[in-house]
Amino acid sequence: MPSSLTYPGVYIEEVPSGVHTITGVSTSDTAFVDFFARGPVNEATRITSISDFERVFGGLDARSEASYAIQQYYLNGGSVAWVVRVAASNATAAGLTLTGGSPTQDALVVEAASPGQWGNNIQVAVDRDPRNLDPRDAPNLFNLIVREVKTTGSTQTVVNTEMHRNLSASKNSARYAVDVINNASSLITLPKASNPGSLPGILPDSTGTDSNGNPVFLPLGVAPATVGGDGFEPDSSQWLATEGAAALLGKAVDKTGMNALLSIAPAIFNILCLPAAANLPATSLKSVYDAAAKFCADQRAFLIVDIPPGTDTPAKMIDWLDGSTNADAVARDKNAAVYFPRLNMADPLNENRLREVGPSGTMAGIYARTDASRGVWKAPAGTDANVRGGNLAVKLTDLENGALNPLGINALRNFPIFGNVGWGARTLEGADQQASEWKYIPVRRTALYIEESLYQGSKWIVFEPNDEPLWAQIRLNFGAFMHSLFRQGAFQGTTPREAYFVKCDKETTTQDDINRGIVNILVGFAPLKPAEFVVIKIQQMAGQIEV
Repeated sequence: MPSSLTYPGVYIEEVPSGVHTITGVSTSDTAFVDFFARGPVNEATRITSISDFERVFGGLDARSEASYAIQQYYLNGGSVAWVVRVAASNATAAGLTLTGGSPTQDALVVEAASPGQWGNNIQVAVDRDPRNLDPRDAPNLFNLIVREVKTTGSTQTVVNTEMHRNLSASKNSARYAVDVINNASSLITLPKASNPGSLPGILPDSTGTDSNGNPVFLPLGVAPATVGGDGFEPDSSQWLATEGAAALLGKAVDKTGMNALLSIAPAIFNILCLPAAANLPATSLKSVYDAAAKFCADQRAFLIVDIPPGTDTPAKMIDWLDGSTNADAVARDKNAAVYFPRLNMADPLNENRLREVGPSGTMAGIYARTDASRGVWKAPAGTDANVRGGNLAVKLTDLENGALNPLGINALRNFPIFGNVGWGARTLEGADQQASEWKYIPVRRTALYIEESLYQGSKWIVFEPNDEPLWAQIRLNFGAFMHSLFRQGAFQGTTPREAYFVKCDKETTTQDDINRGIVNILVGFAPLKPAEFVVIKIQQMAGQIEV
């Protein structure tokens, strides 16, 4: 009702409809945590193509398992990836100190944007020519030119260039070099602690020009500058044994390692791949995957486990997961799946010779492709789940497949005409003996999708008056979301009543719940389960019966 009715006449008032549309979240945004040649450390970066990955993280690196997994992810249909780079504790960033003033003193400390050998390819030049500066304040300004080079034999090629104009060494200037460079450059950083700034400020000397009048560039990472290095080799036994597990897991309090993914909110990730974990020592491998499974459960995400190199027979696979040498087994978790065998792919960094890789990136791409074409409720398996860009390290027979499937181990198979395909759809809780309701990957992932969508779309409920008008709105909005999934074919049943229900009333929320500030919402759905076994019965007719 209007706040005051003062004159006779007609009053118009807009009445809220109570509609709060719930939008489905993503289903296959995939996170990769590993060593990479370059890029921000312990920071989740969103990429949408292999070109993005090459630009930010340097592309394929023979020491990085995840670099090949990301390539496979996009090759097999992936769309959005969150990439977290971890680095050795003794990794260093290439640096250089520029001098200036009279008498000569340190004027500007320049470092590569992130640690690693890649920074040794960065070069900088200082231009103090008044003709190239703002004429209103030329004596107090300088230009900084940055470039990245690639050396092949005796040939040096410039692959990236940045020009930062009219910089100042004074903190009070709007063009203070430290602030401008750190906000704009993807190649270098100016550490604040090393560049405190002063008034009027010490400007770096010009690096001069060559005979053609071009600026002279000084390289980072060359003596007496700071040399950039990757530290412990990420594929070495030393790093894997001492730092690998801790680097991949990181710490929640610092948001490092996989915990860097906690910082991407309100965005989410749906699938987690840790390809480097397969190379860890047995006990470290188990601790990493167990912690990763718990992390995924907390984030309503799904983990794809890679098996260690050398697990090349069905017997070894069974023994690794559930056998007598159980020290290196991973926990059987409803939010995880494992695939056998590993894959062989042509390695562009090694004359296209075969390189064995884990299938997690490949399968994450197939998950994404299947989600886009059929929906998250369709199993990422079958003849349309073809593997692109890789061949099976081991070819299984039907009998060997039959020994793995009842144990919750998903097979990758090769069939005439169809080629290499994903041929299993069970979670790690999918062994027959466990009789779990979360036996199948599409059922579990559909539940995670619904849970996250309802979670994201329910924030408006908090602090609303807890009574029937609120409950009715909840039933309306939750029901509309579930009905949209029903119309897409996400559930069993031919009618909404058979497919799903939403219940929120005085039966789910008692007076005691109301007194404690609780509203209980019960949502149920009839999941689609994959047809794992197709049984065709053929009978010979005994003869015609005369009528």
